[in-house]
Amino acid sequence: MSETAPSIAPVPGGIQLYRGASRDLEDGRGRFLADLEEAGVHRHVRMVDGSDAGGPFIRFLLTDQCVRDWVPGFDTTGLCRTLALDTHGKPADLDREILVAMLAAPIAFPFPGYGELASAVRIRKNIVRAGRRTALAFDTEEAERPDEYWTYSEERGFTVRPGKSLILALEKATQPDRSGRLYSFSCYRATEYVMLLGIAQELAVCNPELLDGLQRQWETRALMSTPFHDVFLREYGTLGNPLPQRYYVPGDRLWFRNPDEPSSNVEGYEGSWVFYLGEGLFTNFWKRDQPFTLATKCVELFHWRNATFRGGDGALRVDDELVDEKVRQSLRDPAEVEGILRKMLRLRDPGNTYLNGGCIDATREYARYVRPGTSDLVFPG
Repeated sequence: MSETAPSIAPVPGGIQLYRGASRDLEDGRGRFLADLEEAGVHRHVRMVDGSDAGGPFIRFLLTDQCVRDWVPGFDTTGLCRTLALDTHGKPADLDREILVAMLAAPIAFPFPGYGELASAVRIRKNIVRAGRRTALAFDTEEAERPDEYWTYSEERGFTVRPGKSLILALEKATQPDRSGRLYSFSCYRATEYVMLLGIAQELAVCNPELLDGLQRQWETRALMSTPFHDVFLREYGTLGNPLPQRYYVPGDRLWFRNPDEPSSNVEGYEGSWVFYLGEGLFTNFWKRDQPFTLATKCVELFHWRNATFRGGDGALRVDDELVDEKVRQSLRDPAEVEGILRKMLRLRDPGNTYLNGGCIDATREYARYVRPGTSDLVFPG
């Protein structure tokens, strides 16, 4: 993640759709306007023509009045309530929440054509749906996968057995409704699997050839951590130009930092990787029926410091049951919660610094381009 000193506040960016013969791409203006009309938000969108190093583009943004009324201060966590959306019962409402959040973006989302924009929205929907279904056993030292679909080696990591579908293997590993049991994961690896599943499901629709390449990659060697980030993800926002603290788009992957140095030395408690599910909620892979709000996530991370102890082997540990009890106690006292949020709802400190920063990261992550002719997914080797 980029680490520079905080500076200017963000300016509206919205969705930036490139066009022009030089890129040999369709002009998606009409098709995207039809999407906006179907979503019932076309009357609330303004368009700006421009050009940059990538060529001529059309930028789609919410009107200034809608920004003030729907996402004041770039706060997207209340969109479902404001627009009376039901993203569980009405699939089209999830599209609507994603589109409105992107149209309100403080930093532009660039797309080299309408097709990539449509795929990006579908990938976000896939991630939200998979995130809601994911339930795992938290473990920073041990890891498990369904033996029928996965095999493991130190050199290659967990790879998919030849002839087994990567999509089905990912579902079996992360969704107990498909496998009948919980498998052990760290939160970071879990987010990689959910992101990979969302991308693979879209490739099955729009780019089967690239899906074949992804299948071969995971039959050969798993991409994890930095290689995974570099191949599959875009990061938007920086510490120099941070995203607003309450700006999230459904399907964003993000990190909440543990701002307490002693408890952050416990393996697995340096912070927490999650997805934003929309509706003001974030994934809770360990208790999927209890997704976090921004407030409850902050309170949980805050109490890690109050449940840290040194085990009999001398290693630092966190007592999760004690964390849960302290969270329950805090949530019964609104004044205490307000005090915790004042400390935690701050931009995180850079690097190894632990001063006055909170748990909020400056950046979010989303998938790279995936369609034939414009995809920038490149597998090593």
